Amino acid sequence: MILRMSSLFVRTLRDDPADAEVPSHRLLVRAGYIRRAAPGIYTWLPLGLRVLRNVEDIIREEMDAMGAQELQFPALLPREPYEATGRWTDYGDGIFRLKDRRDGDYLLGPTHEEMFTLVVKDLYSSYKDLPVWLYQIQTKYRDEARPRAGILRGREFVMKDSYSFDTTDEGLDASYAAHRAAYVKTFDRLGFDYVIVKATAGAMGGSKSEEFLAKAAVGEDTYVACTTCDYAANVEAVEVPAPAAVGYDDVPAAHAEDTPDTPTIDTLVALLNEKHPREDRPWAAGDTLKNVLVVLKHPDGTREPLAIGLPGDREVDQKRLEGQLEPIEVEPMGEAELAKHAALVKGYIGPGVLGEESTSGIRYLVDPRVSAGTRWVTGANEAGKHVIDLVVGRDFTPDGTIEAADVRDGDACPVCAVEGRDGTLESERGIEMGHIFQLGRLYAEALDLKVLDENGKQVVVTMGSYGIGVSRAVAAIAEGNNDELGLVWPREIAPADVHVVAAGKEAEIFDAAAALADALSGAGLDVIYDDRAGKVSPGVKFKDAELIGVPTIVTVGRGLADGTIEIKDRRTGERTEVAVGDAAERLVSLVRS
Repeated sequence: MILRMSSLFVRTLRDDPADAEVPSHRLLVRAGYIRRAAPGIYTWLPLGLRVLRNVEDIIREEMDAMGAQELQFPALLPREPYEATGRWTDYGDGIFRLKDRRDGDYLLGPTHEEMFTLVVKDLYSSYKDLPVWLYQIQTKYRDEARPRAGILRGREFVMKDSYSFDTTDEGLDASYAAHRAAYVKTFDRLGFDYVIVKATAGAMGGSKSEEFLAKAAVGEDTYVACTTCDYAANVEAVEVPAPAAVGYDDVPAAHAEDTPDTPTIDTLVALLNEKHPREDRPWAAGDTLKNVLVVLKHPDGTREPLAIGLPGDREVDQKRLEGQLEPIEVEPMGEAELAKHAALVKGYIGPGVLGEESTSGIRYLVDPRVSAGTRWVTGANEAGKHVIDLVVGRDFTPDGTIEAADVRDGDACPVCAVEGRDGTLESERGIEMGHIFQLGRLYAEALDLKVLDENGKQVVVTMGSYGIGVSRAVAAIAEGNNDELGLVWPREIAPADVHVVAAGKEAEIFDAAAALADALSGAGLDVIYDDRAGKVSPGVKFKDAELIGVPTIVTVGRGLADGTIEIKDRRTGERTEVAVGDAAERLVSLVRS
């Protein structure tokens, strides 16, 4: 196929679009791949659609190779299946809802667990039918509160979602392993640097969960990796190793002390070291117990206060906290909400008035580091006073633990800590490209998906869920493959194999360039041929070729007088002179190698 620039529906831009925040957004718009239709909604232009289809083809090839079967669900879905699983409510404002002319409720599909479950229930009834692996590549819709970064986080996007159906947990393990292996092959082909990390399943439910993250400085996800072992996890999934329980027989009884003018942890620590010094070492921020109050907004609209206790040298990580509670939303407790709880003294709140059995009735969850036998300095529930030597298990017992404290470089690796090594964590940024997890029987139970086992007994089917952000992959590839001149596509993703530029005004140049484009197309290659004449200068053509980013650029120009053309490797910048008569064969060999 030949795409001629004189007629190709594309318009390149020299300036960055005003709303572009990241390289992929700037370059995909400037190079004529996408155009903004509305916030978080983009039109795929011919070049962009070719790249998107190439990504889809890679995913489809690997899914088919593993034995999965493709189907296609509608995007417009009825309310009832989502009502049955609770997600009509759980999604809150995150989905697009609409009514038909008969006042029936529908939604634009954000994901299709319910539909996959129901179609298997409709068609299969025996263990002999399973396992089965089904997938689709389809447009999804989510009402993102803050769409950003072009197609990296949009309100309409293309996704590959697949599901496995098994009768046993062992079968689910095998299905999960097969999908994981297929994902590794897929991401190896997509052409960007990625890492596989432990993750949380969030609102999807389930147990074992891993994310495939494209390494990128602009990524919204923070993950950590161990300096010693192969542990890697999204920060939301990091499990802090809790200290072993310690004895407290020699710890003095808890005692309240005056601590005036200590509005911050630093001022409290300074006063403690001045007025109440320890014998063994100076007080530090990590010796204090900070109690943070938040409000949980449940999907059904109810609001619940929650207190979180964590060491004073840590902060609550909002995203990490929400990752533990999803689909519940979290917001700080404001003054009006605080005023509803007479037992709470702002700035001096302590465990004495917290907990479901306390005077406040506020559920109290603590960081795992606040473990049995540890002693703390914390609020005395009286203005201007703190309690010293408050011991967990002796003086108070929290309602449970929660992973909400920020994760920092240098923190102990959870795996190494258990195995006696000194590994520490280092953080990086990434873009979530794929997520695989074991759903288990959550959706099958909600929708009554059962089959007869080999003994004729009905058993609930167990499921796995496996997603890839297809349109997001285009942006992730662009993020990892560009330079100061424009995009630099990997060959398997690029919109064409070769970009031929006719650089000159002479008819002989255009004739030779056209003949080369025809020969390449005849050999099965896709070609962009810049056949624009008139006032379009060679300089403009070269800039457009660099911006568009096809991996091989061929210039037919002044060298033609000597019987040569120039082949340029877009990635390395290496240029090679080749005889005109050998050019087609050389380029075909180059592309297919």
